[in-house]
Amino acid sequence: MQLAPFEKKMWKSLPQNTPDHRRFDRDIHQRYDFKETPIVTEINREKLPRFVESLKLSNYIEIRSFYQRRGRWNSTMKSRLIESFILNIPVPSIIIYKQDFKPYEVLDGQQRISAIQEFYENKLKLTGLEILPELNGHTYNRLPQKIRANIDRRSISSIAILAELTSNPEADKFLKQKTFERLNTGRLNFSKQEMRNILYAGKFNELLLKLARNPIFAEAWGIPKDNNSGDLEKNSIYENMEDAELVLRFFALRNIEHYQLEMPDFLDLYMTKSLKFTNFDLKFLEDNFTETLKLAHKFYGKYLFKPFDPQSQTWSQQSNRYYYDVTMLGFSKRLPDANKFYSKNLQNRVIEETKNLFNKPEARLLTGGGTTKAEIQERSGIFDEMLSQVIGE
Repeated sequence: MQLAPFEKKMWKSLPQNTPDHRRFDRDIHQRYDFKETPIVTEINREKLPRFVESLKLSNYIEIRSFYQRRGRWNSTMKSRLIESFILNIPVPSIIIYKQDFKPYEVLDGQQRISAIQEFYENKLKLTGLEILPELNGHTYNRLPQKIRANIDRRSISSIAILAELTSNPEADKFLKQKTFERLNTGRLNFSKQEMRNILYAGKFNELLLKLARNPIFAEAWGIPKDNNSGDLEKNSIYENMEDAELVLRFFALRNIEHYQLEMPDFLDLYMTKSLKFTNFDLKFLEDNFTETLKLAHKFYGKYLFKPFDPQSQTWSQQSNRYYYDVTMLGFSKRLPDANKFYSKNLQNRVIEETKNLFNKPEARLLTGGGTTKAEIQERSGIFDEMLSQVIGE
């Protein structure tokens, strides 16, 4: 298996998925003489005009369009938030997180912040209002003065989570992760990959999002390829960032020898390590994924990642994530000799042997089974053996 330069060495001094709690406790006690916790929670309320002005301050809140979930609000959803302010209907608090002197990070409320900002900058024309339809078509400046004054008196609540840095970077990352997980359990309802998108934001995370929009990959998973398609935001795989998680699974499982805990934990661990990837590593990984995908598609075409049903003698209409794993890993191993595998005869042989493979009892492992290291290796081995026999002929 071809690995990026940093991948080859990043497992030598293996940082724990959770930090050394004894060291973490010691750090805390050294810094907090009065047994204070490393987290302080503040609840604030600001008038909307003042809140918008504060967003203009440098190093106040870090707002990134890719930072949270993908399902962006449309103009109607934004407008109804403004309608709620006009009618004084309670609006959920935004939740922001801050460590020492870093800018606030938005854990929940990105869409509300953007809607309020766009409204006060006259970039939002109200539409789809249900209770005050007579205000449809108005921007902030075009509203009657009395209504503008009414809105300006409204406030937005925020819950600020303030966490001081310890001397242990792993403990700091762990603290942030656990804080976010607890919030997610209580109210946020983020998917695992949406949480990673926030906790491990960086160049590698951006690469995952980029590769997930590969046309071959998107088509295989039934995701609209047009970024401007109205159906894109409605696609559950895209909306929940499951596509980005699938790309992450490929990269992480190439390092199966170092697999530990459960799959979500291993993916978290790989994301932690990804923060140290160089630009060269990132380019290597991008090329590795793209070339592997092209090679697999060359053999399977429209049946890519879709299991074969021996009873109906048809290919499934839906791609399967376990079968995706073994397919991508199997072809990734053969990238160095990819030029040898483009004969039509060989492509037909792979298709036929794949059908035969799904007739065997062990085929059930290709589309499910466990997620322990041994079970993943067994599943990969079944497909890899078939591929080796065919290509070796």
